[in-house]
Amino acid sequence: MSPSAAATTPEDPELAETAWDLEPLVGGEGEGGVESRLEEALTRSQAFAERYAGKLGELDSAGLGKAMAELAEIYELLGRAGSYAALRFYTDTATPANGALLQKVQERETQIATTLLFFELEWAALSDERAGELLAGEGLDFCRHHLLSVRRYREHLLTEPEEKILAEKALTGAGAWSRLFEELTSAIEVTLPGIPRGHMAGEPPSEQTAEPVALDVALSNLMSADRDVRRTTAEAVTAALLPGLRTRSFLFNTLLADKATDDRLRRYPSWLAARNLANEASDESVQALIEAVRGRYEIARRWYRLKARLLGLEQLADYDRMAAVTEDEVSFSFAQGREIVLDCYSSFSPELGALAKRFFDERWIDAPVRPAKRGGAFCASAVPSAHPYVLLNYTARRRDVLTLAHELGHGVHFALAARQGVFHQGTPLTLAETASVFAETVVFGRLLGEDSTPASRLALLAENLEDTIATVFRQVAMNHFEDLVHTARREQGELSVERFGELWAESQTELLGDSVQITDGYRSWWSYVPHFIGSPGYVYAYAYGQLLALSVYQRYEQEGAELVPRYLEMLAAGGSRSPRELGQIVGIDLADPGFWDAGLDLVERQLQEAEAAAQASGRL
Repeated sequence: MSPSAAATTPEDPELAETAWDLEPLVGGEGEGGVESRLEEALTRSQAFAERYAGKLGELDSAGLGKAMAELAEIYELLGRAGSYAALRFYTDTATPANGALLQKVQERETQIATTLLFFELEWAALSDERAGELLAGEGLDFCRHHLLSVRRYREHLLTEPEEKILAEKALTGAGAWSRLFEELTSAIEVTLPGIPRGHMAGEPPSEQTAEPVALDVALSNLMSADRDVRRTTAEAVTAALLPGLRTRSFLFNTLLADKATDDRLRRYPSWLAARNLANEASDESVQALIEAVRGRYEIARRWYRLKARLLGLEQLADYDRMAAVTEDEVSFSFAQGREIVLDCYSSFSPELGALAKRFFDERWIDAPVRPAKRGGAFCASAVPSAHPYVLLNYTARRRDVLTLAHELGHGVHFALAARQGVFHQGTPLTLAETASVFAETVVFGRLLGEDSTPASRLALLAENLEDTIATVFRQVAMNHFEDLVHTARREQGELSVERFGELWAESQTELLGDSVQITDGYRSWWSYVPHFIGSPGYVYAYAYGQLLALSVYQRYEQEGAELVPRYLEMLAAGGSRSPRELGQIVGIDLADPGFWDAGLDLVERQLQEAEAAAQASGRL
């Protein structure tokens, strides 16, 4: 397929119509369906508590299995109601009714969670011997690994009254601040004065515009081959971030203090320990990953120095990092992107291709950029009895095609693992990126294979390398920023706007060295990253997942079709086994001390391929 630069316009009909249908989650009953499921979940949770509170130690294996099956049904009801409310909110954060429904769901979820809290506390309190006897029984495959994981939190759990207080207060504490951040950042609009519309993603050339655009649309202009466009865009983004910067800083300060309190009460030794426990990764293994990546920062710097030469610059500025290295700005209509991705999935595995096609046919995707829609892209698992949902902000760039492949990777992973049920459908974050990065790598190979012009091949190789650098090195640098701010907040107290900017610049300078100039305006760009707010410690999992997925892809290159059944087996296992056991299915040993360096060697090979392409293009 040979997309042309004029293939996509704002009137792309398929893109405009690609909106998800959330009604199957609630039986087509809308808000009424949300309310009825919440009411049923509450009633059933209260009956569950009456039946089992204080009696868990009296159950046998069969009784434990029955209790877990009842819990699964309650969580399914909650999952359907919660997914409907959250996904509706993410597509339009400005409509008050959407926020109100989400708040109602979260309040009821908290009420139900406190009602059921006793169960995990009593389970964790059982002796190892007694828990082992129960788990040895039959009929517990659907929840065994989950129950084992719960017991890993034993030393960090409080008493039941204390846990209930923390759960109920979280809704008006950390949960409320996270929602406010979503609303504030979704409302950010960037005015791009003096930039021709032809430079805007997916827009035909016309007159210059000063109309405000969504933050995601503005950020996509940083890939422009025109440095004036990049610089002007960066200045406009900084100006758009400024009005709410003090509010977002206060918000972040509050959540940093809130987490410090939680960690102290739960006796976590560091700000990252709770995230590591959730990821089923030891503090030592995570630190080994972070140190390995930070020790290879020169890979990123080497690319940025080469990129400066390709762009005819002495040194890149921060707004040049994502710049196209050629003026070959190829666009893809949504239909073209869909066909490329589906063909790649089907060529790899007809089963995956058929599953991915359902996302389009059955309206499981919401793709257009809209006012007040959450930025970025994600895939939500929803519940095993339904199906996943994918959110995109498709701007017709080649990178958007790869993003589509990436999020569909999450989607097929969730869909295949649905058979594991509500307790095991999801994996720890450290494995959650495996299918998405793998799929993105397959589609990248297709795009590269069909690209015959030296300039376009160079552009594609550069984009691929930059995505890897962003996922491995930049995410570890952002983890370092988190480490700096969590540590500073605990040791020094509330941080000023300027201090946040200094720590952001410090973490980015360590990564970039002398290869990229950090401008003053860039110091505020930490303030739109949602992971810092809602999922502290999340970001290193991207590096973990990228390096793991590249290793799995290397296995695929070596073994070909023989790997496919084992790969699908790994995806279908969901989170029913430990990360190490899941890796072993495809021949990966996560306990190998040299694993991270081997993955980083693959990244360096990508750099070498890009360097060779740059030489072949005659640009050096």
